[in-house]
Amino acid sequence: MDNERIARAALSRLMEPQDAAGLALVQAVGAQDALRIATGQAPAGPALEQEITGLLADNGAGAGWGGLTAARKRWMPRIPDLAPERDLATMARLGGRVIIPSDELWPEQLGDLGIKEPICLWWRGLEQELPALARSVALVGSRDSTSYGASVTGDLAYSLAQRGFTVVSGGAYGIDAHAHRAALAGGSGPLPTIAVMAGGVDRFYPSGNEDLLRAVCNQGAVIAEAPPGSAPTRYRFLQRNRLIAALAAVTVVVEARWRSGALNTAHHAESLGRAVGAVPGSVHSANSAGCHRLLRDGGAVCVTDAAEIAELASPSGDALSEPGTGRAAVHDGLTLEDLILLDALPLRSTTSVEKLCAVAGLSVESVRAGLGRLGLLGLAVSERGGWKRAKDSGQ
Repeated sequence: MDNERIARAALSRLMEPQDAAGLALVQAVGAQDALRIATGQAPAGPALEQEITGLLADNGAGAGWGGLTAARKRWMPRIPDLAPERDLATMARLGGRVIIPSDELWPEQLGDLGIKEPICLWWRGLEQELPALARSVALVGSRDSTSYGASVTGDLAYSLAQRGFTVVSGGAYGIDAHAHRAALAGGSGPLPTIAVMAGGVDRFYPSGNEDLLRAVCNQGAVIAEAPPGSAPTRYRFLQRNRLIAALAAVTVVVEARWRSGALNTAHHAESLGRAVGAVPGSVHSANSAGCHRLLRDGGAVCVTDAAEIAELASPSGDALSEPGTGRAAVHDGLTLEDLILLDALPLRSTTSVEKLCAVAGLSVESVRAGLGRLGLLGLAVSERGGWKRAKDSGQ
């Protein structure tokens, strides 16, 4: 196993994400020497101190810089925990890997972070090239999303995935979860969605999303810059947001309160020169106050459908593809709720509205309205008071 990979695996445990002093040290001397200096196995002269001071100043990160001695004191308590071979073995056992900037699989767009580019990425999922910048869209928002936010997110993510875009989000409850779930349902490309974790990828967090994140892992990718076993702290959540913003050409905030982590992701995107979109909501909804704030301050473009987001991702239109052909054409116009309802309908025997509510997780009103629409489209039929899927529904 190459020494560069081992060194970067060790450094990712030694240093917190976006530790400016550590990242400047790596940039100045390389990962292997940086590890030796950080752990006290090699000396650091005044010339190196000056170089790091210059790097931090050039990147506007010199405010808290107290010198390498102070940084080493910060790193010292973690030195006994360094076991990069063990961490790499853990990833291999999970069917994952660690990728570093010299790897072909490293996403080039992370280089736009400059000195804030992560030391490495811990990755669970199929080994395949991550999508180019113009083919990735981040959908983020409140954890306590409303039914409006859930519906809009589902429609956007499903339609974007149908167009061959990869939907990037943070794996959390609320908007994130709806984005991942709908992207998996609509995905026509090899990598429909990416979840960027704040903690280690060996344990799915939050635990309530474990089944969803396992599906993301099986069909897409779950990545993090923190090594296996790392807890998802508040600081790591905020640092993780810069990766979501950097991976995507557009960051869309679907629902966000006045003070929200999703706004932090949008600000990271702005600082990278990426496009930011915001979905408008009711002026009476606190969950949309953050979106309206972005629109009012001029940092975001108002977006209401996937076509507008696709245009932001590729203004020239070069990267736009036809909607995926993974499903029959008649399904392309369905909302996410109607698609879920169609999937819940049995093909042979009929079922009741009440049972459909339980299976699809929808209200009685939504099921009745959805059945009416599916019936008009010839995708569902009513027999003796029950409902089933039409034989030519393409399922």
